[in-house]
Amino acid sequence: MISEKAAPYAPAREDGTVTPGQGQGRPQGQAQPRGQSQDRTPPPRRSRDGTQLLVLALGFVMASLDTGIMNVAANDLRARLGLTMSGLTWVVDGYVLAFAALLLLAGSLAKRFGARRIYLIGLAVFTAASLLGAVAPNGAVLVAARFVQGAGAALFMPSSLSLLMHAFPEPARRAKVLGIWSAVVSTSVGLAPTIGGVLVGTLGWRSIFLVNLPVGLAGLLLTRRVIAAVPARRSALGGSGHVLGLLALGALSYALIEGPGTGWSAPYVLGAFAVAAVALVGFLVRERAARTPVLPVSLFADRSFTAANAVGFLFNFAFYGALFVLGLFLQGARGASPVTAGLQMLPAVLVLPFGNMLYARFGPRVGDRTALTASLALSTAGYVLLFLLLAPGLPYWVLAVVLAVANVGSGVSSPALTGVLMAAAGREHADIGSATLNANRQIGSLVGIAGMGAVLTGAGGGYQGAGYAFALTAGALAVAVVVGRTGIRTRT
Repeated sequence: MISEKAAPYAPAREDGTVTPGQGQGRPQGQAQPRGQSQDRTPPPRRSRDGTQLLVLALGFVMASLDTGIMNVAANDLRARLGLTMSGLTWVVDGYVLAFAALLLLAGSLAKRFGARRIYLIGLAVFTAASLLGAVAPNGAVLVAARFVQGAGAALFMPSSLSLLMHAFPEPARRAKVLGIWSAVVSTSVGLAPTIGGVLVGTLGWRSIFLVNLPVGLAGLLLTRRVIAAVPARRSALGGSGHVLGLLALGALSYALIEGPGTGWSAPYVLGAFAVAAVALVGFLVRERAARTPVLPVSLFADRSFTAANAVGFLFNFAFYGALFVLGLFLQGARGASPVTAGLQMLPAVLVLPFGNMLYARFGPRVGDRTALTASLALSTAGYVLLFLLLAPGLPYWVLAVVLAVANVGSGVSSPALTGVLMAAAGREHADIGSATLNANRQIGSLVGIAGMGAVLTGAGGGYQGAGYAFALTAGALAVAVVVGRTGIRTRT
């Protein structure tokens, strides 16, 4: 972190040193030139903290908004570009696939080459890919742009957290900043459907990519100006493990997305399942024998750590899969416009910060395991009720209330899950434990969106398809309750 005596806006090299002659005071003994003011006083700490937090949040919020916006834009994309359900799922899941597969590698790159450097590269890649998406003439180019966006997000999102930790080393300030950070991220996720609906409804689907350009450019310029570099550390990358993991995820995604349209017994689909299985076995064998495993194999011997990762996968499978279905359902089955659908999705997502606050108030009293399983049970009950009530005559307000109650549980579950995992990993393994959980949750999102798309296609869409998807959501959450209750020790 930059000290209070050094100018906070001095450019910093990647090794953390300040460029000589910039942002520093006048050498001792040198007279102040006539007519010039004295050295400017550094901004107050509160102002500097706010600036650093804002700059580091730009990329994170941009990526969060992009994911949520796509859930509202999906129906318009399908109509404008003539996409099939599998093509539409690739547009959404291509981003998640690249992000999930490269997340752990990006963490290693940040250690080896410096977090700020990787953060800036990620922002540049994401911004360039947004421009490609905005001018995409067809679905194939748009899918390619989404893959590149996911790679960029994988680079800058872990690095942003690392830079945040180094910018605020004092525990008290860090806790306060993390609270603000969580609220900003939750709010961006909550507002994404409405922002997406307004953009698509007024300016067209290309605007959801164009809006990233000024944000990305501002992030690039401001990061170099106000964020200090973090010294690089020599770190093994474990390249073969990442390649096998990417191959397994890519093949599985292909099979799940293409299976409903081409047939589950089609040679390419069966071949993709086989490749996924072989790559997964190779990955596990490599992890057990490697000196530099991609995943912390020893930590998985801890029952609570393993259970927390299983719950994380199931939670994201259910939450993001259901959100994908909801955007299509409101527009396809209920005839809402993109703007209306975005507004109608607000109750389902704006309650997330409220759930975060409930956890902050009651989580420490009841313990993370109890908070996690109780909130997951609440979400399960909400989706079971939604499955039972879903019919063409269902009033919107009933749908909104049920979704809001279910997602209050989601707002509690997410921080409680992090608390469980951090307790299991311990302080020594907190970084790799957190990275593992985040990567695992993204894989859950990937499989959940692909799986829900397959259910919608198989059921013919409409109310029936949405009902089956919400039933699958409830089932995944119910399994998460059981895994959390039986697998997590009460120490948390």
